[in-house]
Amino acid sequence: MPSPHPSQPTRARDALGSAETGESPRGQSRIGRRSVLAAAGGIALAGFAASPASAAATTTATTAGRSRALSIRGADLSFLPQLEEAGVRYRDLAGRVRTAERIIAGAGATHQRIRVWVDPPEGYTDKARALALARRAKRAGLKIVLDPHFSDFWADPGKQPIPAGWPTDLPALTEKVRTYTRDLVREFAAQGTPVDIFQMGNEITAGILWPVGKLYPDDGTQRWSEFTTLLKAGITGAHQGAGRAGLKVMLHIDRGGKLDDTRWFFDNITEWDVPFDIIGQSYYAMWHGSLAQLKENLEDSVSRYGKPVLLAEISYPWTFEDGDGRGNIVTADSELPDIDRFPATPAGQAGLFEAVRDILTGIPGGNGLGFLAWEPEWVPGVGWEPGAEAPNDNLTQFDFTGRALPSIKAYRRP
Repeated sequence: MPSPHPSQPTRARDALGSAETGESPRGQSRIGRRSVLAAAGGIALAGFAASPASAAATTTATTAGRSRALSIRGADLSFLPQLEEAGVRYRDLAGRVRTAERIIAGAGATHQRIRVWVDPPEGYTDKARALALARRAKRAGLKIVLDPHFSDFWADPGKQPIPAGWPTDLPALTEKVRTYTRDLVREFAAQGTPVDIFQMGNEITAGILWPVGKLYPDDGTQRWSEFTTLLKAGITGAHQGAGRAGLKVMLHIDRGGKLDDTRWFFDNITEWDVPFDIIGQSYYAMWHGSLAQLKENLEDSVSRYGKPVLLAEISYPWTFEDGDGRGNIVTADSELPDIDRFPATPAGQAGLFEAVRDILTGIPGGNGLGFLAWEPEWVPGVGWEPGAEAPNDNLTQFDFTGRALPSIKAYRRP
């Protein structure tokens, strides 16, 4: 999710230029070899040879007869340590005080996503805090989805700033991305919390590491070469850091119900030979279309690219009230296309999660991997930046007092 500041309702969600129109953005796709590349699964090119781990990572898109149970059910809990430091305590549906990661694990979760920034403000998730979160996740029985933003703070379709102190020319920046990623993944493995899924950047719909890797600079060009060179460097580094244990690579964009935008992005990614294993999408009903559009898009991606899909971020309001009285980004004036079916109530939120589960389990071949709720523990107590508000406190899976809401039942296996 983009940095949740007050301007987020616009949130540069039209970075591709077609979020509302549904028209194919930025002209025609370069897709001459798409079907061949999709069948091959992609090979790292542009100077980065595929590692043995990369070659061994295979898509599940053609696997037949898989269980209808979602293989990935989890959440991003990156604010959790800060909330605990602010005095927040969590209770499960029975009212028992437990840590948030153990509550979702007890409900059936399998994975925890962990955000990591390079040099964020004091107290926010740097490498040391991310490693500590991973140790907690493992003790709770959860696998790790690692989400480096490749930035000192929030990175999203509206901004992807290069960390202070990193190089700003393409060759040096490419090498920095590779070595940073290699060392980061290696440290997770060294402490006994290996990365299961590596997310190459956060909502990279408009590129990474701006201005060098900005996909759509202001001059009207498209910088696929620079962007994909940086992607390949990070992916190579991730496989190097994982070693023989291997990991899966996810590319994550924010186009859940936007079929034409998704095709445009992944047609080009495939044409530029970027190797990856999972298509990751953000889906927020207030920005990314209806459930019917989500279903159409996910099924199209599986068929078109031969890759499984994962909802890397999802949340939905359980109330329109404001827990800290300082404003929320989703209010009664927000557009929720299925609001009649799923009102902003605890029951409505649970219903939305159940509907999403139904979509994912219905994707042929078991290729709807699952979902990751975004910051479901972010109740009032910690701002999106130091001194700011918690503008997502009505999108959580815990009420304002920290008690679990019925939607956590969506983590169950069956």
